[in-house]
Amino acid sequence: MTIKLKISLALVFLFAILLLMGGSGMYYLNQLADDSQAILKDNYTSLQFVGRMQKALLTRHTDPNALKSFDQALRQQETNLTEEGEKELAEAIRVDFDRLKAGNRNDSLTLARIQQNLLQLGELNQQAMFRKNNVAEQTAKDALVWLVVTGTVCFLILFSFIINFPGYIANPLRELTRGIQEVASRNFEERLHFRSNDEFGELARAFNSMAHKLDEYEHTQLADVLFEKKRIDTLIQLMDNGILGLDEKKNIRFVNPVASRLLGVDEADLVGQYAPDVALTNDLLRTLIQNLTETRPEPEADRKLLKIYDEGKESYFNRQTHVVTLTRTGEEQPIAAGWVIVLENITAYQERDLAKTNFIATVSHELKTPISAIKMSLKLLDDQRIGALNDEQKELVNHVRNDADRLLNITGELLNMAQVESGQIQLTIKAVNPAELVQYATRALEVAASQRHVRFAASGLEGLPAIKADPDKATWVLVNLLSNAVRHSPEESTVEILARQLGNQVEFTVRDYGPGLRPEYRVRVFERYFRAPGPNGQSGGTGLGLAISKEFIQSMGGEIGLKDGIEPGAAFYFRLGVA
Repeated sequence: MTIKLKISLALVFLFAILLLMGGSGMYYLNQLADDSQAILKDNYTSLQFVGRMQKALLTRHTDPNALKSFDQALRQQETNLTEEGEKELAEAIRVDFDRLKAGNRNDSLTLARIQQNLLQLGELNQQAMFRKNNVAEQTAKDALVWLVVTGTVCFLILFSFIINFPGYIANPLRELTRGIQEVASRNFEERLHFRSNDEFGELARAFNSMAHKLDEYEHTQLADVLFEKKRIDTLIQLMDNGILGLDEKKNIRFVNPVASRLLGVDEADLVGQYAPDVALTNDLLRTLIQNLTETRPEPEADRKLLKIYDEGKESYFNRQTHVVTLTRTGEEQPIAAGWVIVLENITAYQERDLAKTNFIATVSHELKTPISAIKMSLKLLDDQRIGALNDEQKELVNHVRNDADRLLNITGELLNMAQVESGQIQLTIKAVNPAELVQYATRALEVAASQRHVRFAASGLEGLPAIKADPDKATWVLVNLLSNAVRHSPEESTVEILARQLGNQVEFTVRDYGPGLRPEYRVRVFERYFRAPGPNGQSGGTGLGLAISKEFIQSMGGEIGLKDGIEPGAAFYFRLGVA
């Protein structure tokens, strides 16, 4: 039974009670009215007729119309015969009255009989009035009793209804409210226990089912995943780096306060927006989402240094763009799911690096003067005009000269590195003959190569077109590669120099037959200050030569690298464009 039907039945019940009370009252009131009407209409009227007839008898001598009035009252009485015996008395009065009219009007015997019958008729109606009055009183008493009994019963029923029916509606609602509060407090074991077949019962069953599912959900891995997601979101919000997340359609999904501050846009105005639309009025965002692509098969970082005005000063940020991919359940191929752009604040490191670069440049520049003075002094010591040196002195001078040359090379590399790091590489691009470049580099290293009995073998130099390069920087790179090859080559070996044209570029390859590089060192060989250990575990040089070479070649629009699959030894190459 539904709640609507129950409420409707309750209202019908109330209406029935009101109808019963009203009907009972109306019934007994009608009974009383009927009894009263009977007394007034029947007996009281008869008494009036009797009185009029008695009056007519008394005034027959003085009122000529007295007998006529008597006859009229008698006729009316004859039509108002309601009591038993009243008809016989009326007939007797009629007989005596007719005799009185026909004979002597002063017949005392006839008048006495008429008076006697009138008295009996009046007494008969009076007795009837008393009797009917008693009936009316009893009817009133019965009505009062029945109304009291009915009213009491109805009152008790209504009182019980008033006490219980609101609870029938309110108690389930109160129980439901308590259950909802318990569930809101994460007490998913709470259940509603009232039983009914109406909407409250359906509501209780639905609530219990919901609480059961929430309890299962709370104990599943999905709840842990959502908890971890919230924790990651909190960590992202607290990170010092700017973080911006885009989905595969380039809609902004999340942004932390740092990124919002750098972009100069509130987080609420960014999340959910299409990034290219926002980028139309935001230069930094336009820079961040440039060259976004979904073609990378694996996630990897795309790094770029950005200079951004932040917190009242120029700051440096390392942009890292990560491609996010995922593999759907039941599938094998990953699909693109968006990008995460990280802005790492490296201002402090950049400032320290700039201070280090300036310090190295200053120190290197200052060291060149005393080293040049030392070399000048060594040259004077070799002059016979100053005096002859014995063999031991000559050996010491040679050691000092070698150390001075090493120091001069180191300071030269440091100066070049400082120039590279400061971004102030001075280039003089011109057309350079590849053969002349190779000849100059091999001549510069003839003495060092001859000391280790290493030969240079150049090939492919004939017919090559000129290249676009700074001759000093290109020669420095080639000399550096040849110097490394000579240093790692065994004695009585050959260092090969191969030049060839590849499309609109000319490639120079330097191959040695030394121990080569172990696989774990090949990816780091062009890093600054990295020195690969040799066969005996020792490492030589400053670790700057290849890093400087890479910067020089890239600044001239070329590329440099290490060839794979070369055994024994190693093969470095660089390519420069045709002039």
